[in-house]
Amino acid sequence: MIYYITGGTRSGKSSYAQKLALGLSDNPVYLATARKWDDDFKSRIKRHQQDRDERWENIEEEKNPSKLALKGRVVVLDCVTLWLTNFFSDTKYHVDETLSLIKEEFDQFAEVDATWIIISNEIGMGMHADTEIGRKFADLQGWINQHIAAKADKAIFMVSGLPLDLK
Repeated sequence: MIYYITGGTRSGKSSYAQKLALGLSDNPVYLATARKWDDDFKSRIKRHQQDRDERWENIEEEKNPSKLALKGRVVVLDCVTLWLTNFFSDTKYHVDETLSLIKEEFDQFAEVDATWIIISNEIGMGMHADTEIGRKFADLQGWINQHIAAKADKAIFMVSGLPLDLK
């Protein structure tokens, strides 16, 4: 089962996903994809960790969740945007290679018999990025979001803390 939760920054995606996970399991997995790029990211990670209690198993995996033993678990993957950033950075900002690698990895872990709750961002709904690399990233985000949403069993769009069922 794949739940796909998307929306803008601070739209309530993570809290909605965590409540959903706790409704499905007494001990869900929180799969963090963030790299600790700088002090701001470190404080963001710490804040997210403080949102979860002892019921959660926390795992950090920047790129390859398919290599983890998660069969039968309820897993919140937070988030696709940071996960995509890791691939984009590691490919030296090569669009086609990034998209190919992340789609391949998604397809592999989506085959694992687990309940996936995948959080992503809708970054293309605002202003256009003023740099070429920013525009390329926004395109990549849109393409991987479409790929995940197409394979998801349920898709939810979060707006101002309110979930809107898309599928």
